Amino acid sequence: MARVVVTGMGVISPVGNSIETFWDSLTNGVCGVDRIKRFDASRLKVSLDAEVKEFEPKAWYDTVQEIRKSDLYMQYAMGAAKQAVEQSGILESDLDRERFGVYVGSGIGGINSTIRETMKLAEKGPDLISPFFVPMMISNMAAGAISIRFGAKGPTLPVVTACATSTHTIGEAFRAIKHGYADAIIAGGSEASINELAMAGFINCQALNLAEDPNEGSLPFDKRRAGFVMGEGAGILVLEEYEHAKKRGAKILAEVVGYGNSSDAYHITAPDPEGDGAVRAIRTAVAEAGISAKDTIYVNAHGTGTHLNDAMETKALKTVFGENAYKLHVSSTKSMTGHMMGATGAVEAIASVLALSEGVVPPTINYVEPDEECDLDYTPNKAVQADLSCAISTSLGFGGHNACIAFRKAEG
Repeated sequence: MARVVVTGMGVISPVGNSIETFWDSLTNGVCGVDRIKRFDASRLKVSLDAEVKEFEPKAWYDTVQEIRKSDLYMQYAMGAAKQAVEQSGILESDLDRERFGVYVGSGIGGINSTIRETMKLAEKGPDLISPFFVPMMISNMAAGAISIRFGAKGPTLPVVTACATSTHTIGEAFRAIKHGYADAIIAGGSEASINELAMAGFINCQALNLAEDPNEGSLPFDKRRAGFVMGEGAGILVLEEYEHAKKRGAKILAEVVGYGNSSDAYHITAPDPEGDGAVRAIRTAVAEAGISAKDTIYVNAHGTGTHLNDAMETKALKTVFGENAYKLHVSSTKSMTGHMMGATGAVEAIASVLALSEGVVPPTINYVEPDEECDLDYTPNKAVQADLSCAISTSLGFGGHNACIAFRKAEG
């Protein structure tokens, strides 16, 4: 079976809209959490989010008309995809477009368009609903728009598995290339769901932290944790068959070496407290990757800052790695980006690849009070240098969806 490598990456995030800015923010512990500015949040119990800053759609589209036909989640996806494709240089090669695909998902899709058009329907009637409402609303359209933009005619699909969405897109793209169905796939996810409706829903299912201080909002693995902070953005990677990349002289950023996909079959929002599903996803990825006790491993944890998730994830890592779990370099970059929902897996995969290539473990910031249930090395507050050989990134979504992908440091 084929080997699969990463040759391009792009990001739109609360801590930077380029790979360079994003990585500089992560390694310096920059907090992207702040007071809600996107809308009037006076009716909500929550006051914090992690918004994308200084995003300009005109930088990623050729015409204003294209922007008007695109929901914000699609715009974020396009910005990240253009970065990734340009870094990979794949369009400059002798590329078979029928073996070039797009796996880009969204947990929620075009919810801002849905809200806007619903209000228009109530106030002005059905005749004034936008003819582009449906394509702006549906969750597959980021993948469709990216496919159109880059002429990718190969395997193309979205994935919708809540917070695990873009870890699954990367994993499924990895499998498609590994088993010979494509030469390259643009893979990742996007989310733009910071609005009053979505946040009210998450508040009422008791998922969000109600803190008012931005430095007390996203507290993964800290005993004070009390829910996550809503984030947004997009992460995109170009995955490519190794020989295809090597032949065209592409710079290989990392190798994708393992993927696990499982379900808790337990509860619609709460994780299985024993972590059985997470264990199976992580164990599958680690086994396929051939990761052993000899490896120096970075874990970009799901680490949402909810009590149940962080305790369960810690337990799962100890179940998979045993005593070696205490040697893992673990961190949750959600402490800086907030929870980017359907984009979070891809953004954290990018952080994992950068950790491998740069030999730096990004921190879990605002970590103050250790919890006896969470007793691993979470890289508190400051980045550390480490000669890493492997990285794994976990994502655990509502509905019991679990995903884990594993990377190995690029050779040479």
